[in-house]
Amino acid sequence: MTPFLKTLSLAVVLAVLGTGAADAQGSNVAFGGLRADTSAPVEVTADQLSVNQTDGTATFVGNVLVIQGDMRLSAGTLQVEYGNADRSRIERLHASDGVTLVSGPDAAEAASAVYTIASGSVEMTGNVLLTQGSNVLSGQKLMIDLTTGTGRMEGRVRTVLQPGSN
Repeated sequence: MTPFLKTLSLAVVLAVLGTGAADAQGSNVAFGGLRADTSAPVEVTADQLSVNQTDGTATFVGNVLVIQGDMRLSAGTLQVEYGNADRSRIERLHASDGVTLVSGPDAAEAASAVYTIASGSVEMTGNVLLTQGSNVLSGQKLMIDLTTGTGRMEGRVRTVLQPGSN
């Protein structure tokens, strides 16, 4: 089933249940385009970099762009959290100040996001907007599993589907 058909199926279910039930419980959605190779190298570019040896973080500021395989994440600020004692392995990326995540035909925008590298999970929060072709889904929190290409939107979920679109 294509991502559009899965999204359309979701819209039909939402219409049958009524918007109140869908808004209260959240919505599972397919993110065929939002898959990523979580083992691929992570490239980060920005205007500035500050490193804190005490807490094991690095903070990128200004025009931040993160590239991993086909996935692109842009933000105003990105804090890199290292997970092991020698701080050679990235554990999490904390993006803020307007985040956009793009992979294939799918794109998601939010105020902030946390990407946990090992699990391949991204949690986007704050006025989340997911665009799949001409279809739009919004809510307050979006959790994406980049390995499976699935996710869940929560918090006053709303969808707009364009009849006859692919």
